[in-house]
Amino acid sequence: MSIAAVPTDKTALLIVDLQNDFLHPDGAYGRAGQSVPEIAALPARIKPLAAALRAAGGLVVSTQFTLVPGRGGEPMISPHLKQLRPFLKKGDFLPGAWGHQLVDALQPADVSVEKIAYSAFYMTRLEWVLRKTGIERLIACGIVTNGGVASTVRDAHVREFEITVLTDGCAAFTPAVHATAIEALRPVARITTVAEVLAEIRAEAGA
Repeated sequence: MSIAAVPTDKTALLIVDLQNDFLHPDGAYGRAGQSVPEIAALPARIKPLAAALRAAGGLVVSTQFTLVPGRGGEPMISPHLKQLRPFLKKGDFLPGAWGHQLVDALQPADVSVEKIAYSAFYMTRLEWVLRKTGIERLIACGIVTNGGVASTVRDAHVREFEITVLTDGCAAFTPAVHATAIEALRPVARITTVAEVLAEIRAEAGA
């Protein structure tokens, strides 16, 4: 199925967790040495698509992983995440802080939504925003393929959004994990590339 099945003005690029604290060398993950080239390459690859979709009347939505500050400003971190990423500390993924923000290369998003779990739909206003803006189709990109992306895509599917996943617009911490996650999403999403969707948007705009 091509993007032409749903008009671009009812389509949103859903950028999952491409934030400074994940990607920038000075962010929480960068300081801890938790970065890989496949993730670092995403913003530059996605940027032309975001620009083209917006120019054609579509929406760019950024979901941003958030560590909500609790007493004394200490972040409320789930036990499994604390075990997985023990380097996370006070100030990381803090709402409104530099590390919490979408990376500069993809600024500004039309809509930003804070998220506290893998899925961007879990206890957030994302679905409300999408319905209010008439969005019927989502083009998903971001990190990580097997975590935030996969959970969000599956939740979009059960909410009956038409969903596309950009195989080269997502990444995980290893290529093998990324590839496995992409294959697992084929039953619920269209799997394609940034270049193919970009070509479809441009073709529709020129029609």
